[in-house]
Amino acid sequence: MDPISQAVVGSTAAQAVSSRQKILAFTLLGAAAGMAPDLDALIRSSTDPLLALKFHRQFTHSLLFIPFGALLVAAVLHWPFRHTLRFGESWLACLVGYATHGLLDGCTSYGTQLFWPFSDYRVSWNVVSVVDPVFTLPLLGFVVLAVWRRRRVFTVVAVVWAVAYLLLGLAQQERARAMAERVASERGHVPVRLSVKPGFGNIVLWKVIYEHEGRYHIDAVRALGDLRWCPGTQVKKLDVSQELPELHPASRQARDIERFRWFSQDYLSRRVADDLIIDVRYSAVPNEAEPLWGIRIDPTAPNTHVEWTTFRETDARQRARLRALLAGDGCE
Repeated sequence: MDPISQAVVGSTAAQAVSSRQKILAFTLLGAAAGMAPDLDALIRSSTDPLLALKFHRQFTHSLLFIPFGALLVAAVLHWPFRHTLRFGESWLACLVGYATHGLLDGCTSYGTQLFWPFSDYRVSWNVVSVVDPVFTLPLLGFVVLAVWRRRRVFTVVAVVWAVAYLLLGLAQQERARAMAERVASERGHVPVRLSVKPGFGNIVLWKVIYEHEGRYHIDAVRALGDLRWCPGTQVKKLDVSQELPELHPASRQARDIERFRWFSQDYLSRRVADDLIIDVRYSAVPNEAEPLWGIRIDPTAPNTHVEWTTFRETDARQRARLRALLAGDGCE
């Protein structure tokens, strides 16, 4: 999730094991440790744009790495708190804060390698968006109140809020999944696989992607009270052997495509007009296929790395469309 959410959840966990007298120190260390695993974003290459995808949410996010990561953070940050905390207490604050990071990331759709080095499987439980102010802002308020009033009752409320919100996201996901399976059946489709993930910043709109006969069907479900289906679009699933027969499987670009396939959990499609291979899991508008990122290939230079391309800025049409879907417009 975003750094603020990670810091707030990490500080909440640290507060839960602190005393009233040491709650501020535990809060600050827990916040820092909660954000620390994302320092893996610094691992990148000027020549290989996909290297960052390999290492982000990898070893620093592994369950096995938690005590070691916490030890590193404590070793760096204990000095300012040495008159308030023993080193073991600093490590404890960092341990519980650090431990929340990978698990919280696993609740999103991006994919987190919780079981590294034993597996490179990308855990994605799809119950909360990578940014969700409804989840984060109340937590921030409770954390501040706990420090200001030196009362851990606010920490308890924060924990209850976080768990309840994630459970609500899980319930919303299951509701949306049930509707998606029903609509696919009504269309006469038998999905090879079906994914339901929260739209950006909320657990009201859910993006539905299912694969049928070599195509991805992309729709949305509005889950506010009664469920409503928001029809979307469909795109062809990437088949490298058919669409790029000139690209030798041993070429660097072919290998990069396979690396991107692993990252995107095989939700790939090709936009032929600009030779862009897109990750269809993410879009600003949940029932559309306009990507947030992709890789651009150059068949004339098969032994160079692909180009990493992002589309993070939303335009006025996308924002208006998202607001309309939240209001139920265009949904059945």
